[in-house]
Amino acid sequence: MSRPPAWRDMFASFRVFNFRLSFVGALFNSIGGWMARIAIDWLVFELTSNVTAVGLTVALQFAPMLLLAPWAGVISDRSSRRRTLIVTTSLTTAAIALLAVLVLAGHVEVWQVYVIAAFTGVTASIDAPSRSAFISEVVGTDRLRNAISLNAMTFHFGGLIGPAVSGILIALVGSGWSIAVNAVTSAVSLAMLCCMRRSELRPVERQERATGQIREAIGYAAAKPTIVWPLILLLFVAVFGMQLPVLLTAAASPAGYGTGSAGYGLYSSVAAIGAFVGAFFSAGRSFVRLRSLVAAVVFYGLVTAFIGVAPASALFLAAIVGAGATRVTFMVSADAMVQLSARASIRGRVVSLWLVVFSAGQAIGGPLMGWSRRPSE
Repeated sequence: MSRPPAWRDMFASFRVFNFRLSFVGALFNSIGGWMARIAIDWLVFELTSNVTAVGLTVALQFAPMLLLAPWAGVISDRSSRRRTLIVTTSLTTAAIALLAVLVLAGHVEVWQVYVIAAFTGVTASIDAPSRSAFISEVVGTDRLRNAISLNAMTFHFGGLIGPAVSGILIALVGSGWSIAVNAVTSAVSLAMLCCMRRSELRPVERQERATGQIREAIGYAAAKPTIVWPLILLLFVAVFGMQLPVLLTAAASPAGYGTGSAGYGLYSSVAAIGAFVGAFFSAGRSFVRLRSLVAAVVFYGLVTAFIGVAPASALFLAAIVGAGATRVTFMVSADAMVQLSARASIRGRVVSLWLVVFSAGQAIGGPLMGWSRRPSE
């Protein structure tokens, strides 16, 4: 953009009817998804009294992304992204509704939770590249960065509201109702997709079936600095910087501030507030450059390092807000740069590379950060 946007232009994507529907669907889906994530983890713990079983449930939900994302990127470039999202959202809604019925009826067993968790992990893996790339078909490239920022706001707003609401529901009426709410919110997201005006979408030319399309995407990304460098930065951030829950757990432990689970919940909410603020101000940026991505990563690293040595709780909380804001500033800017740098016909496969790097980095970083804590425990 040639100049910084006016205040009203920070919400420019809302002028697009289909984006308004997409935003509402994403908001409901985010809140319900966070609620179900907390409820399912707690449900497994209630059924097994085993923290390892909870970890297995999480792995079943997120491991398919590593295996299926590249293939899902090919699907995104070959097929109608809106149709793909309708199918995956329908299957996810049905699976979550089934789990809610099993829990509320009192007939749930842990193996059933494992199967449904794995199933929703597969549908999410197929869904993710199409959902990310579909934004450009909804708003066009001129509003893409703004739309990505606004969508990031829904995710972090859900992270702020969903766990709190889920915790209250679990305490009052049990895990089943939190899972049932997610089934309803997922159905709302499905309805928003179905109600979009197809004539106002900006579909791209679909790719014909051919061999080597994943290799083509890798070669394409490697040849473009505005794609490969954001991916390299993302790898380091995902491994070393996306493990904030581990750091916050350590801070809430007796060896830290000794605030326990209540403190951990407070720290997570404060981080979500910072992320929400970062996404909000990212919507008003007029440009994105590689140097700004590097600056965001450096600031995020410095703030996160300060969290580890903060001498007072007030400074600690302020640093958490800063970490949330700088992390999201990087993520939104890097995501926009990667999507804008990829031609429309290959965007789904390039987005899938982003998802693989992000998932692999977290898979490596989680155990690494947990292991690094052991000597001090």
